[in-house]
Amino acid sequence: MDVWRLDGKRRAKRAYSTYQNCPLPTPEDRLLFILSYLKNNALQVFHGQLFGMPQNKANQWIHTLLPVLRVTFARLGDTPSRNLDDLARRLGVARTQVEQAFEQAGPHADSAASAATTPPLFVTMVPSDPSRAPKMRQHRKAALAARKNATR
Repeated sequence: MDVWRLDGKRRAKRAYSTYQNCPLPTPEDRLLFILSYLKNNALQVFHGQLFGMPQNKANQWIHTLLPVLRVTFARLGDTPSRNLDDLARRLGVARTQVEQAFEQAGPHADSAASAATTPPLFVTMVPSDPSRAPKMRQHRKAALAARKNATR
């Protein structure tokens, strides 16, 4: 915040100071804001209302704080594992032990066999039909929105 502004431009003239009406005045507030956004995956409108700011300010804070959080996790060596091999290497165990732990602690561990046979929700959905609304011609420069014959 001392070097960069919220809009991504370099701070040139005056130093950063936290205003009294700032929605996220302390580093703890900023950490709570970004972690709750990642945990809940809420809409920005809802998340902004939760922290007392409009959606556009919530968007600015999210896009400012996410890179800071990623860099901080990388410096601490706590970046999320993206595959089982990486997770097993970080935990210092074999990959099979990680797979077994996931099978035992899964949210639907008792129905694992039925989940393997049931397709996911989006595969079973029927594709939507094309709209029956008349299409406007787009090859004209201007489209007429009124009738040529007046109705009386």
